[in-house]
Amino acid sequence: MLGIIITQFVVLWAVIDPIGSVPVYLSQTQHLTLKQRRKVALKAVAIASGVLIFFLVAGQLLLEAMQIPLPAFQAAGGLVLLLFALTMIFGESKPEQEQKLTQDISHSELADLAVYPLAIPSIASPGAMMAVVMLTDNHRYSVVDQAITAGVMVAVLFVSLLLLLSATTIQKWIGNIGAAIISRVMGLILAAVAVNNLLQGIKDFYI
Repeated sequence: MLGIIITQFVVLWAVIDPIGSVPVYLSQTQHLTLKQRRKVALKAVAIASGVLIFFLVAGQLLLEAMQIPLPAFQAAGGLVLLLFALTMIFGESKPEQEQKLTQDISHSELADLAVYPLAIPSIASPGAMMAVVMLTDNHRYSVVDQAITAGVMVAVLFVSLLLLLSATTIQKWIGNIGAAIISRVMGLILAAVAVNNLLQGIKDFYI
């Protein structure tokens, strides 16, 4: 059980990437007061949590309504996660990518900043949405297992909130280079998990 929890934590940490969101948060809130920064952080994590919980609860139901077998989704999800992981390893790091996406919205309202780019796609990334669906497969995991996954996800999101609230201090410690290095290491771990999901989905589809 402990091994499963650790594996899920690593996967969710990799796809949510709390540390990678810190430079994005700092770049978009540098003109705000401390109180406004805290509001943006709280709203962003709350919105991201709602999106991921929706996919955790209803993601598989939507797939079944569209008559898409879960092994096919698992294989597709594994492939997408692999591509996502490869961009983390070989492409621009997550902080660099998202800072470019946000160069034109530096004067947006607080709510806009919380939704984009912080909640989506920084915290609740497409990879995170797919990951929570695959980790809560109704055919492979019991209600207890899915509740544990939900708890792990909430724990990662809570850590994300703490990191955002402590962003200024963290930035002084690791800098953008440190965040980029961590993002690439997590990308390598995510690539291994993604390949496993891809092969498992292909195997289950033909059995």
